[in-house]
Amino acid sequence: MPHVYIRCPEPAAFEAGFTRLRNDFAVPEEFPAEVLSEALRAINSADQTARRDATNIEFVAIDPKGSKDLDQVYHAERRSSGYRVHYGIADVGRFVEPGSALDREARARGLTFYAPDQRAPLHPEILSEASASLLAGADRPAVLWTLDLDDSGRLVDVATERAVVRNRAQLSYRSAQDQIGSSSGSESLQLLKEIGQLRQQLAAARGAVSLNLPGQELIKVDGRYYLEYDEVLPVEEWNAQISLLTGMAAARMMMDAKVGLVRTLPPPDAKTLTRLRISSRALDVPFPDDEPYGDWVSSLNPTVPAHVALMTQATHGLRGAGYQAFDGSTPDHTEHAAIAANYTHVTAPLRRLVDRFTSEIAVALSASRRPPGWVVDALPDLPKIMQKARSRETRYERALVDFSEALILAGRVGETFEAVVVDVDDPDATIQLTEPAVVASIDAGTLQLADRIEVRLVSTDTYTRLALFESV
Repeated sequence: MPHVYIRCPEPAAFEAGFTRLRNDFAVPEEFPAEVLSEALRAINSADQTARRDATNIEFVAIDPKGSKDLDQVYHAERRSSGYRVHYGIADVGRFVEPGSALDREARARGLTFYAPDQRAPLHPEILSEASASLLAGADRPAVLWTLDLDDSGRLVDVATERAVVRNRAQLSYRSAQDQIGSSSGSESLQLLKEIGQLRQQLAAARGAVSLNLPGQELIKVDGRYYLEYDEVLPVEEWNAQISLLTGMAAARMMMDAKVGLVRTLPPPDAKTLTRLRISSRALDVPFPDDEPYGDWVSSLNPTVPAHVALMTQATHGLRGAGYQAFDGSTPDHTEHAAIAANYTHVTAPLRRLVDRFTSEIAVALSASRRPPGWVVDALPDLPKIMQKARSRETRYERALVDFSEALILAGRVGETFEAVVVDVDDPDATIQLTEPAVVASIDAGTLQLADRIEVRLVSTDTYTRLALFESV
């Protein structure tokens, strides 16, 4: 959708609020001196690990514009029957010694926390944005995945090993999309579209849920901050399919070996499905009893207000994600309902703690070895560590958006705005303004799902992060 910007307050007002929120949510910022010293020593130490020289593979990275913490590089080629995908993942384990201060600090943080003005990284920037990052033009240690697919895109073989890789180019999503759509794109980039679409078809056949609901994005453009509804390019979805493919391959290895950690999500409960069917009938968007949930949700169009309302309700069926660790036997409930398969996080170790451990497991299992003891010993604690970090991340990101909404609207009290009702849960309703990109609560009254309404801004408060509206 087009990006329409509105006049916003000065950057200093945003940044003062962002700083306050980092304090409110205890987002870690500075690293202890001991951690920085260890990181520097690790960078300067010789790599004692045997690695394949994979610098001949023409890797590229595809990331948001301006990214410095590059976890993945991609390359694909045709085989006599099917495809071969090479996926290089930053080898953070090369720099982090188990039990070290650097390891303990990463466990305390769990994740990289992002804000529009700065990041609170999982690892010191000299690692996450320099020596461990898969930056263009530099040789870097990596965990190399070789994934062989048949003509339909199904995985037929996988191998994981430590390697040295060289990223040939860092592409933004827009740049990658433009190259794929023109003759300037390499065969590997063209295959990203081909393989990505095949994997999307397989996902649909499995019953995976594709919920393309526009989200709010707080961005910085020419030194100023804006809220917008994000635009997802097709290449982002194709690129995500490569990460999902790798995570599913890793989970399969772990399930076969009965040791590892998987990402889980329960299926939607009966209450959620009943509510969706009632709402779909009210909005004349059929949800037949015999149609799989994933197929129906994936068919919704994010440009149609009634569909956006139903997609918002469908998010209630995608709650309860967690991690399940195991060793010696596989748990009863290991599937990720939205992916409709077993899956694990293994492709973002620079910014997500658990991926360093799952990478170690994958390398060991691919070599027919049991994972290192320090990895297996950590498995029971990792779900709790990640749940705590995820909870903080979710609350922090929501607070950043809520604060920005209140600040952007501060000078517009008394004005009216067009909005769509995207959820009703008496006594409240959730509305989505057409412009600016604001989502807010309002008294439900007689409002119905997908109603197009006008609302008046009553008040804003940047400290409570509230913008109050009333129906006109």
